[in-house]
Amino acid sequence: MIWVDTIVQGILLGGLYALFAAGLSLVFGIMRLVNLAHGDLIVLGAYLILTASTVFGLNPFLAALIAAPVMFGLGWLLQAHVLNRVLGADILPPLLVTFGISIVIQNGLLEGFSADSQKLSVGALDSASLALGPVTLGVMPLLTLISAVAVILILNQIFYRTALGRAFRATSDDAATAGLMGIRPRNVFAIATGLALVVATIAALYLGIRANFDPTIGPARLIYAFEAVIIGGLGSLWGTLAGGIVIGVAQALGAAINPEWQILAGHVAFVAVLLVRPRGLFPRAND
Repeated sequence: MIWVDTIVQGILLGGLYALFAAGLSLVFGIMRLVNLAHGDLIVLGAYLILTASTVFGLNPFLAALIAAPVMFGLGWLLQAHVLNRVLGADILPPLLVTFGISIVIQNGLLEGFSADSQKLSVGALDSASLALGPVTLGVMPLLTLISAVAVILILNQIFYRTALGRAFRATSDDAATAGLMGIRPRNVFAIATGLALVVATIAALYLGIRANFDPTIGPARLIYAFEAVIIGGLGSLWGTLAGGIVIGVAQALGAAINPEWQILAGHVAFVAVLLVRPRGLFPRAND
């Protein structure tokens, strides 16, 4: 039964990776933008939550409600005034700009908060668990997975059931034609990036509660996010959840065999999936 428990823990871990990846998947699906600063923006969100929690004496969940609109505004400004200027057929300028943003965020956080690791505390909830027969579920990992499913469900509802979602899909398919129909693609892109950073704030909340964080851990989070997006299929939100779970289960199984294999096992699973399904598990039909 230990293997059943290991797999369950891996699925719960996959929820965190899905949260890391959901915003990245949204932005790529709409504007084909590969945001190399995404991991650092998650870490920035964690520090905003920490700051709001410390200054106002709030529980991290309440502090996240303050950080989320700030992150939305930051995403809107970044896209409207920086990233929109470099979008085009050439993928190199956005890569270079987002790489530069990553470096700026890391160094800014180091200046403001030092290299010391931090953690968000939610009191007894940190260690609370539920016993279900032979399996023990941590309350926070379970909340993480539930939040990941809820986020992806909400994003899909926005994408396929709202006027904003129709604008997202129209600009994704053909931005020039969408512009002729009265849609302003640059504004749509800015809203999409703002929404992606709200999702990043939720990821930051659970990252900060479940593990220590410091200004330099963003690139590692970015790698997990990329792998989840690619395993699931570029632009597929439900595929992103599946990709996160694949990585989480692989890491849990690797750690159960040998603790040193945890990270390696996730990367091996990533390569194995691509060997069998080069376009990911659930590629979009138009990719």
